[in-house]
Amino acid sequence: MNNVVMLRIVLTAAYRPLVSSSMVASVEISAPPGNAGPVFFRGTDGLDVPWTSGEWHSLLRVDLGQIQVKGTPGDVLTV
Repeated sequence: MNNVVMLRIVLTAAYRPLVSSSMVASVEISAPPGNAGPVFFRGTDGLDVPWTSGEWHSLLRVDLGQIQVKGTPGDVLTV
């Protein structure tokens, strides 16, 4: 059985996970082109990995609870 995962995450200036608990899924994550600034993902080395407005990627079988993001408060990320 397949379930649909659709999320709209409002960004803050501090890192936070995409979801509050473990959720493994294959998804497309997008930084919408209307965002004021980049979205920063916390890399496995702890450093910022910036995505520009309009950037998106497909991720297979990832734990959304382990992905942490931050950005310009009020900007969004869609899953």
